[in-house]
Amino acid sequence: MAEDFPNKELVDRFVKKIIRYSDDDKDKIAAAAVFAAKKHGDQKRKTGEPYITHPIAVAEILMQIGMDADTVSAGLLHDTLEDTDTTEEEIATIFGKEVGEMVQAVTKISRITDEKSIQEAETIKKMFFAMSKDLRVILIKLADKLHNMRTIEGLSPERKRAFAEDCLDIFAPIADSLGMQTIKSELEDLSLKALKPESYDYINGYLLEKKGEYTAYIKQVSKAIAEACTKAGITDIEITGRVKHAYSIYQKIKKRKKEIDEIYDILGIRVICQTTVECYTILGVIHSMWIPIEGRFKDYIAMPKANNYQSLHTTVLGPQNRHLEIQIRTQEMHKTAEEGVAAHWAYKAASGSESGTWKTVDSINYQKIIRKIKTWSKEIAQSEDFMDEIKNELLKDSIVVFTPQGHVIELPVGSTALDFAYKVHTEIGNHCSGARADGSIIPLNRPLGNTQIVEIMTSPNAHPNQQWLEYAQTTSAKKKIRAWLNKNESTNLPIAQTPKKVQPVQNPAMENAKKIIPSMQGLRFVSHEKKGTVIIGENSNILFDFAKCCNPVHGDDIVAYITRGRGYVIHRRDCPNLANMPEAEERIVPVEWDSQELVRRFSVTAKFNSELFSEIDNAVRKHNSHLIQGALDVSPDGLVGTFTISADNEDAMKKTTQAIRQIPSIIKVQGV
Repeated sequence: MAEDFPNKELVDRFVKKIIRYSDDDKDKIAAAAVFAAKKHGDQKRKTGEPYITHPIAVAEILMQIGMDADTVSAGLLHDTLEDTDTTEEEIATIFGKEVGEMVQAVTKISRITDEKSIQEAETIKKMFFAMSKDLRVILIKLADKLHNMRTIEGLSPERKRAFAEDCLDIFAPIADSLGMQTIKSELEDLSLKALKPESYDYINGYLLEKKGEYTAYIKQVSKAIAEACTKAGITDIEITGRVKHAYSIYQKIKKRKKEIDEIYDILGIRVICQTTVECYTILGVIHSMWIPIEGRFKDYIAMPKANNYQSLHTTVLGPQNRHLEIQIRTQEMHKTAEEGVAAHWAYKAASGSESGTWKTVDSINYQKIIRKIKTWSKEIAQSEDFMDEIKNELLKDSIVVFTPQGHVIELPVGSTALDFAYKVHTEIGNHCSGARADGSIIPLNRPLGNTQIVEIMTSPNAHPNQQWLEYAQTTSAKKKIRAWLNKNESTNLPIAQTPKKVQPVQNPAMENAKKIIPSMQGLRFVSHEKKGTVIIGENSNILFDFAKCCNPVHGDDIVAYITRGRGYVIHRRDCPNLANMPEAEERIVPVEWDSQELVRRFSVTAKFNSELFSEIDNAVRKHNSHLIQGALDVSPDGLVGTFTISADNEDAMKKTTQAIRQIPSIIKVQGV
């Protein structure tokens, strides 16, 4: 006679769903379900349902995303330590050490304080530490949160709000960071429904009303793309249309301050093909069909997101003059985009993808995620305000920027050059005197853009000041600035005061930092945007670029080297690299600067001001002139330096120099 226990019929129904596992794994999962049902007994949820429905639902979510038997078993057992008399040792003995550790990791911390907010914060801290050891812990927690949000109606209004806010602040961003878009989107929508039911109902009502119209439009667009791809020789593709989810639309309405019928990018098309080459071919096909919207193309294949997401994004002016976002990706990219890090276990369980290389790619991507989680864990351990850091930085959208040497630095959206400097090295930050992004000088408080090349200028006499605490956005950078200010408070001078003459800083850490980003004696700037135009023979309408090795500027003695495919590259005549160029004697030709261009050199004396480069650059740009070259050095009386400026005519040059003289810290400007 079969053993009887509470809610046996629910367990039997669940066991029938355990399909894609080996017989041993099926037995393990089934045993965990029976164990959990016995332990939870007649316990009820707030909704009045048997408590075992929750662990079973969590396990089903984990099976849907392809998790292994140990993770599914831990999902079934995840509340047994907290709500029953079960011990970790008991679970480890029956189901294995890994299952026991995962269940312990997702169990709430209890009885450390009477204050619930502190208890919940410590539980989240514990979860982050556990994630760094076994990433499956967070996948169980995400499945737990997802089912709780699906059945949130049984909770009080206060608990509803707390659950939903936690999901928006912590768990949906975690899902996004791990690339799990399906879970992230559902958590966001369910949270919006709990926090802003009127907005949720309004958006869903509008979408329901437009369903027929949207369906017809998506069908029309999909057919047109399929026909065009067939003509281009690409037939093995899958095209799907979608309406963006409610929370995404809510954010667009809120950010743009528009009504829903004024939001034009509600619809999206996804094209899934077989190879990366086909992705770019299809992009070309689509751009030949409809006009692409400027600034809305993103290549996440060449530059994947931090969560390993890869896809081509483009927005076009589609039929009926509607903005239409189109995503193009391969099958493998799509699986990673939807399942994220969970796909790692799915790939391990499957026989492998058609390409035969995806297993290797997956392993590399998985290790990237692991390194990221370990970094989070380390930063949280060192943070006093770790909850703020988790919500406002670690889980915030991120950008990727580069050092001049090509090293990748990941920062939260909104980060400035100071955040970048301190991320590279503390001493680079402490001696930061200016910054350039993509060759142009930028203010220290300007948010950096994605994929910019950022260079930090340093000076031995530069140091933090109180204003930097406003410029820096990351907790880490602010902490380092405060540490310097606290240590040097008595000698810290306001930014506009003339500094005393000091000896060059002899700091081993600074010397080490110089190896990461080259510093300068004083500040030096060579524009990569505008250095002048040149004439070869009598022709000024030529394709040319300036060599990065010697950075020629107007007035330098120059020659042109003829390249294959890039036109002429302009070098200084004394550039040491010229001697090593292939066929140098035949391919180097005379060149001269275009004399029609008005170029002047000025000397400048100013009070000490770490933003002076940026202020001069802004004054020059205001009159459509260009800062070609500049140099500043610290003197006993402040700053002294020279600038080379090009302008369209005498009037523009005069207005530009007047604008520079009006900068408050400028003492004197004169021609050289």
